[in-house]
Amino acid sequence: MKLNRGQDEAIKHGNGPCMVLAPPGSGKTLIVTERTRYLIEESGVRPDQILVITFTRYAAREMKERFERLTAGKNYPVTFGTFHSIFYGILKCAYGIGANNLMSEKESSVLLQEVLDQTDIESTPEVEDEEELVRELLREVGMVKNGLCHLKDFHSKYLTQDEFAEVFRSYEHQKKELKKFDFDDMLVQCYALFRKKPEILQGWQKRFQYILIDEFQDINRVQYEVIRMLAAPRYNLFVVGDDDQSIYGFRGAKPELMLYMKQEFPSLRTISLTVNYRSTEFITGAAARVILHNDTRFYKRVQSFRGRGQNVHVQEVLDEQEEAQYVTEEIQKKLDQGIKPGEIAVLFRAVVQARMISEILSEHRIPFEMRDYVTNFYRHFIVKDMMAYLQLAAGKRDRSLFLTICNRPLRYLARNSMENRQVNFEDLRKFYCDKDWMLDIIDQFDVDVRMMKNMAPYAAIQYIRKKIGYDDFLKEYAEKHQISWKQLMDVMAELEERSKNFKSYDEWEIHIAKYTQELEEQQAKARKIKGERENKVQLMTIHSAKGLEFEDVFVIHANEGEIPHQKAEKKDEIEEERRLFYVALTRAKNNLCISYITQKNGNSIKPSRFVEELLGQRIK
Repeated sequence: MKLNRGQDEAIKHGNGPCMVLAPPGSGKTLIVTERTRYLIEESGVRPDQILVITFTRYAAREMKERFERLTAGKNYPVTFGTFHSIFYGILKCAYGIGANNLMSEKESSVLLQEVLDQTDIESTPEVEDEEELVRELLREVGMVKNGLCHLKDFHSKYLTQDEFAEVFRSYEHQKKELKKFDFDDMLVQCYALFRKKPEILQGWQKRFQYILIDEFQDINRVQYEVIRMLAAPRYNLFVVGDDDQSIYGFRGAKPELMLYMKQEFPSLRTISLTVNYRSTEFITGAAARVILHNDTRFYKRVQSFRGRGQNVHVQEVLDEQEEAQYVTEEIQKKLDQGIKPGEIAVLFRAVVQARMISEILSEHRIPFEMRDYVTNFYRHFIVKDMMAYLQLAAGKRDRSLFLTICNRPLRYLARNSMENRQVNFEDLRKFYCDKDWMLDIIDQFDVDVRMMKNMAPYAAIQYIRKKIGYDDFLKEYAEKHQISWKQLMDVMAELEERSKNFKSYDEWEIHIAKYTQELEEQQAKARKIKGERENKVQLMTIHSAKGLEFEDVFVIHANEGEIPHQKAEKKDEIEEERRLFYVALTRAKNNLCISYITQKNGNSIKPSRFVEELLGQRIK
């Protein structure tokens, strides 16, 4: 194929360090594979002296397969791998460690949970459950290691400095006792190995004399330091990346390392690719208008190879329900026009934003595929409580239903008062026959259930909240468990909104069963290694969409507090959120639609500042 000038310069770069700035759709993978071939077939470099590093197993496999197709099955022994797989191989050679020493993510989570159980924590982390706290703390442990920072200088978002230090040290100590290491340890241990044993480092420097790295903007400090040591003394280091697409700061990625490379390597050659072969002019221009508001970046001027195309569409809708309906109708139109389902993507900042659109797509029988694990809204404890009340109102008398809500709000009903598989109010009255005050409570409970018998789901939920006092119970629950009452109210409001679509509990129950089955099937697929997508509408977070492209893209929930996220306050955090929005926009090849809502749970909500930057004007 014909290369443009920038691509040709990059592929034919000689020796020494080189950084290629590769914006979306500029042919990054082509550059890496073609340069690898060029080094072997044109420059006479031995294939076994070339190391090509990517950030995911899928990307490494795809890169290797494209290289093999390019070289017509010549089986050149080039090493392709991820940072973790390469560093693991180095540690294996040095220490003889095996797979049995490596902890899985689940094992790491279990161990950290045990550490938390053994630690006296007085602070109140702002998370909904223990699983989220463990996940976030593991991420912070990784940031300490990947950033090569001192423990005393790290500030956890969830624990005090002393508490985090205690948890960190205990976790590391117990791993050592078990003779185990986690994924982050592979990076840190390789860094320590090269510093302590220069003779081992020299052996690997001799082995890998040419190093190529894809997606360099995602590199963290420890990865950078190991690569810097490994590339010495020749520094035949060829890196390809786009600082505007660095979106993994929460994992310790440091896009500023690209900016500092010129200081680190004075002889660094920088090549800018300026042609976007993926997106139309309108899409490329819209993305450029947004990212120009970032200060910490390389300036780039990117032009589209595709022509003007269709205008980027920005849609204002009332709420999540209306947004999901709108996007579903637009998707159906595109399917009717012959667009393949797999070429349509719905992107969002957080997986929770997929709940409504996945439900509406399911209702309309539009096939979709989830790329991320989405929790089933109907399994939240609040939803289960409401459903238990509605089932009692519908005449069911299972013991499990009574146990779920008998003390929500508090009614002082004991478990041993409900011994049979089926429970009725007369049995409860007999059990408490000597306590008049309890009989009054049971009578009121019975009246409440009867009152809801012929109510529509929405009216019944209103009754449970206000007349029965469930909102007061939630407030006490939030205080007791030290979680956000507002978050619980948000769940309650979302449930109310969904209930408006159903005239009876039976109708809603059938819908929930179908939706749950569909979601479970999607989750089973989401757990697989991400490879070629199915021919279904793609639902995924923006993070998961990185590196992918689609004919048509819908970006939903483009609101303040969503993107940028409400927790992004510092300038560098806002700039990363803007990069995330930029990544979302640049996934689209032909058509891009961005939607924002004006109301959430009865409150007004603003469109994202990034939408205003795209439009070049304030939205009132």
